[in-house]
Amino acid sequence: MKLIGSYTSPYVRKISVMLLEKGITFEFVNDVPWEAATHVPDFNPLGKVPALVTAQGEVFYDSPVVAGYVELLGAAPAFLPADPMEALRVRRLESLADGVTDAAVAILLESRRPAEKQDEHWVLRQRNAVNRGLDALEKHAAQGEWLGGEQLTLADIAVGCCIGYLNFRRLAPNWCVNRPALVRLAERLFARESFARTEPPQP
Repeated sequence: MKLIGSYTSPYVRKISVMLLEKGITFEFVNDVPWEAATHVPDFNPLGKVPALVTAQGEVFYDSPVVAGYVELLGAAPAFLPADPMEALRVRRLESLADGVTDAAVAILLESRRPAEKQDEHWVLRQRNAVNRGLDALEKHAAQGEWLGGEQLTLADIAVGCCIGYLNFRRLAPNWCVNRPALVRLAERLFARESFARTEPPQP
């Protein structure tokens, strides 16, 4: 099994964490989709990571689909509840965390454009999305030790990767202000070996 992606992608990190937590052996192929020599489009025609190549040569993308495939492998621990509705609720929180990450990525990309071409209204809209999303996640995190109930789920992993990305890119330095439940959740996640091993390299 091969995981195609870059070390700095929070979406790739989500899959890496899942595989490490489950003890599934995989080969990581570092490929930055922004570079001219990238081979990512050979695996995903959209040119996005992660892409996962199975032992049979089938390719799955993007991160929610890859996460679904990893769960179907049946390796413990399970990161989705057995009950379909509860699993859907976990995936809703995964989607929320991924959406916050999407907005953060949009802010980063806009900041890399020439200053005279940057759209302040677009950036403000994305920052508002980040803050609203984090506020919603804070409410869920305040309800218990883990977002999906009694144990670590895909929702927690997605949130950890999201917050890790905000820290890495310094896109929301005040995310922890007035969000104590998210801070506690992040501390628990970052203390895990899977998160320590997938921490992005400093630029």
